[in-house]
Amino acid sequence: MDNVTDRTIGIGMLGYGFMGRAHSSTLRQVRHMTWPPPLIPELVSIAGRTEDAVTAAAEEFGFAEHVTDWRALVADARIGLFDNTGPNSVHVEPSIAAAEAGKHIVCEKPLGLTADDSYEAWQRVRAAGVKHMCAFNYRFVPAVRLARELVAAGELGEIVHFRAAYLQDWLVDPSVANLWRLDKSVAGSGALGDLGALGTIEASRSCPGRRNSLRFEINGTGGSVAFNMERLNELEWSEGTGGFRMILVTDRDHPFMQNWWPPGHILGWEHTFVHELHHSLGAIRDDRDVAPHGATFEDGLPRRGGVRRDRRSADGQGRVLVSYRD
Repeated sequence: MDNVTDRTIGIGMLGYGFMGRAHSSTLRQVRHMTWPPPLIPELVSIAGRTEDAVTAAAEEFGFAEHVTDWRALVADARIGLFDNTGPNSVHVEPSIAAAEAGKHIVCEKPLGLTADDSYEAWQRVRAAGVKHMCAFNYRFVPAVRLARELVAAGELGEIVHFRAAYLQDWLVDPSVANLWRLDKSVAGSGALGDLGALGTIEASRSCPGRRNSLRFEINGTGGSVAFNMERLNELEWSEGTGGFRMILVTDRDHPFMQNWWPPGHILGWEHTFVHELHHSLGAIRDDRDVAPHGATFEDGLPRRGGVRRDRRSADGQGRVLVSYRD
């Protein structure tokens, strides 16, 4: 393919909002994580609906060209990776079309507005034989990866309990009333659909004082780990006695840190996207799956069926059995 060489890969991006800005920053930073990166991104073209806005985004983000129809990205032979950062309502169709045109896919969560849409995206993208990643970037927080390693190594013993809360406060502000995330036809299932649910969870965007509080705690027969996204360089670890101790996850032997700064120098939220993209580029270059550390489209699927049933329960239908799909 002329869109992927042994050194470079052409990038086409759909969307220029919050996630478009984050992904674009990542495309420029990934070469600073390792040199050379698995593949060097070439920012070919960005797509958005509004001419003035996408023109400005192309200039700001560093894309050589811009278009107002995502189908132009799909048809562009220079593009090897289709990066879908658009609103939830345009995740499925463009991602499927790009995959069936032979382009590898990174798609923001959720995959689709419904379980059926998400299932179709997974099936058709998988059948296309390209690499596909659902952008669960918090898997690439060093402290979260360290927690996973501790669990996998048996340091916590048998896992007996899990709880998590993702609380934000931006919906308290009445000025955001017309945001697309509040339009069910565009956003789908709201906070639960975007953020997901496992174990005992809370998810809300209307908690004054909670700016971006993503917290989880995993308890086992031999210990516990706890994490708070607002202190993303720290992991609390208990070996079962004497309470918790804090680990500053910046040492060279901690996940990802060998590629960054000396111990004690912290990373930020944007670095999770750099780690994620680096991982995706490596999977493309080496022809390997993005799993288990990266989320495939299949990983992005099961949560949708649960979200549908959670909504039915919330609508007054009482307790509802959760299964993979309808």
